[in-house]
Amino acid sequence: MSAPRLPRLLLLTDRSCLRLGRGLLRTVTECVEAGLRAVVVREHDLAPPARHALVRDLACLPGLVVVSSRRLDPAAHGVHLAAAQPAPAGDDRPACWGRSCHDHADLVRAATDGAAWATLSPWAATPSKPGHGPPVPREAYAAAPLPVLALGGLGLRPGDAAEALAAGAHGVAVMGAVMGAADPAAAVAALLAELGEDA
Repeated sequence: MSAPRLPRLLLLTDRSCLRLGRGLLRTVTECVEAGLRAVVVREHDLAPPARHALVRDLACLPGLVVVSSRRLDPAAHGVHLAAAQPAPAGDDRPACWGRSCHDHADLVRAATDGAAWATLSPWAATPSKPGHGPPVPREAYAAAPLPVLALGGLGLRPGDAAEALAAGAHGVAVMGAVMGAADPAAAVAALLAELGEDA
């Protein structure tokens, strides 16, 4: 990302997971106040102008690196691509980008293409994607040729983020465990403490 160091915690947004009455901008703001340093804006169903406005508003939060999921956005610091998407090219290529990966071959391709990071999933079964493939073998995280964030089913049980670090992941990417929490900021603070990140 555009920060000197890839944070150990990456939040993926999904406003459909939020508790009744919660807004996405307010929720991410609270998470930033709890120590969050990087977010991937999904919200693929939003009309482009509304999604761009959201990315722009989040990019104004102090110290937050904002990454757009799947499509380039001029207000974002980078882009996170789906596994099958080609590497960004041309004048619009962002300074930093990552890719979703599901096995070692995906990781090698991401590294070869110039990705700065990758998510590797699924780490475990996840309520947001029931039946989404068997868990990735733990040894795949240590063998990755680029910094990898474990994704899928993390943050739901104490200790699982630390387990991902022990397996060789750089950190974790989470969605439902924070977006669906009664107190998202507290969920972020707990994950940061488990990952050994300063708030």
